[in-house]
Amino acid sequence: MNSEKKNISNFRTKIQVIIFEADTFAGKLFDIVLLWLILISIAAVMFESVEYYENKYQELLSVLEWIITILFSIEYIARIYCVNKPLKYIFSFYGLVDLISLLPTYFGLFIGSESLSTIKTIRTIRLMRVFRILKLIRYVKEANSLKQAFIASRHRIIVFLLAVLSVATIMGTIIYLVEDPKHGFTSIPRSIYWAIVTLTTVGYGDIAPHTVLGQFFASIIMILGYAIIAVPTGMISVALSKTETMNTQSCPDCSSENHSNNAKFCKDCGAKLN
Repeated sequence: MNSEKKNISNFRTKIQVIIFEADTFAGKLFDIVLLWLILISIAAVMFESVEYYENKYQELLSVLEWIITILFSIEYIARIYCVNKPLKYIFSFYGLVDLISLLPTYFGLFIGSESLSTIKTIRTIRLMRVFRILKLIRYVKEANSLKQAFIASRHRIIVFLLAVLSVATIMGTIIYLVEDPKHGFTSIPRSIYWAIVTLTTVGYGDIAPHTVLGQFFASIIMILGYAIIAVPTGMISVALSKTETMNTQSCPDCSSENHSNNAKFCKDCGAKLN
């Protein structure tokens, strides 16, 4: 009996290492296969949104989608099976992403196609499969470094965004006072919208200042726009240069990732790592 339990435990550990870690050949192969399945699935969703391809290859796209959905379902069940605390994985970010990526296809079975509105509902739900692209983040190591960089510089970015919003509010209010409402500056919120569009160098052209003073302030905002592009880029670059390279170890209890290279215990729940 103990030997049987030990074999089951070893089997779960092997599955856990293959699915959650990419340091082994099997783990890398598993990630590569999943990457291709995600990319094929996203491509199928895009082709399905084009009426010509949907009408011509509807059966092929449907069969392909069900094959991918079944494989993702097996993967989802395997993930729940091999972690010691399944609920933590189910309600984690990636657990919810995995679930959302499965539901649209199954929902299509329970919704009839009796009316046009129902068909539109099915189409809308099925297009939610595009959320599978979020699964890509898990299999790209560089994405973890970028996430760390954003987290490390989040306070500075928030302060910077507040400063930009303050500048846009001030400049929008000034333009509202300077320009005539017939030129499109009918309220302070609309003027702030113009200031944001100008500050970000988008420049739709739907509203434009006509007075000399208004054009002067517009020029200042345009110049400030170049600085706005440079500042957050510098913040992220500095944070990226300080980012520690993370390994691919995953906690066997809570499936938490992004542990340090020398970590022996989970940074979230304290469980011993493999």
